[in-house]
Amino acid sequence: MTLTAGAESDAAASPTPLETVYRPARPVDLLRTIGMLRRGPNDPTTAIDGPVIWRAVRTPQGAATLALRDVGDGGIRATAWGAGAAHALDTVPDLCGASDDDAGFDASLHPLIADSARRNPALRLARTGQVFDALACAIIEQKVTGLQAFGAWRHLVSRFGERAPGPTPRPMSAVPPSSVWRSIPSWAWHRAGVEPPQSKTIARAADRGDSIERAVRSAADGAARDRVLTSLPGVGPWTSAETRIRALGDPDAVSVGDYHLAHEVGYALTGKRTDDDGMLELLAPWTGHRQRVIRLIFASGVREPRRGPRLAPEDHRSR
Repeated sequence: MTLTAGAESDAAASPTPLETVYRPARPVDLLRTIGMLRRGPNDPTTAIDGPVIWRAVRTPQGAATLALRDVGDGGIRATAWGAGAAHALDTVPDLCGASDDDAGFDASLHPLIADSARRNPALRLARTGQVFDALACAIIEQKVTGLQAFGAWRHLVSRFGERAPGPTPRPMSAVPPSSVWRSIPSWAWHRAGVEPPQSKTIARAADRGDSIERAVRSAADGAARDRVLTSLPGVGPWTSAETRIRALGDPDAVSVGDYHLAHEVGYALTGKRTDDDGMLELLAPWTGHRQRVIRLIFASGVREPRRGPRLAPEDHRSR
């Protein structure tokens, strides 16, 4: 990997990194498992540079950068820089799907799912453990196109997050803590393209950031976590599901209310689009593993043909 001049300077200024080789009990496809956490190609928190996946993370000890690479013998080399390097290395197993339990999952219930599971045996469900980070990201993605959401996320995290240490392939930043989200001024939200309902939802949630983390972590199951999250003003089932998928690797979470998801699930499983109720009916045989089925559908490469022009983004900043 070739470093830019800036990255070389950062590397020289950084302390010696910590490194370990993690050997998972089962094979892990890093790109399909961790790459899905990236929010657009220029996400400041996640970069894919050839065979290396880079993550900028916030830890109790400070910001850290984590680089993960498959070394080809069943091992994953994890290298971490920064004050939180040791903590970042501790998160590697969960990030690589060590907590993902597929017991009871029956791929044979549908030929497409069976084929995708056979072709993607190393797909795991990643768990970041960062509940509020995932919640803030999901709120930003409410009711806008992916392009708009990714741009807003990039702007806010780059502006208010902490610069990632180490030789990152491009400038990266760790997500700011809830105390910083709470203090972001209205003009900064506006400049990022985030509408007032979403910025206010994040600010209100940030007031209770630590208690939300504790309540979600202590909840007994996905349904209980969903009740905690949807009790927050401005957080509905879609936002709750997206948060649980990224932070907790919830194998059963379904993002009801998504603009495209029901259409894609319906087309993959029946050859025609459906609505949310139809999607839930189709996924019912896999209750407990519905998110796993959705991930296998996307891994299969089967997509509903586009029927018209893409949704045009609406920029409220011009109002």
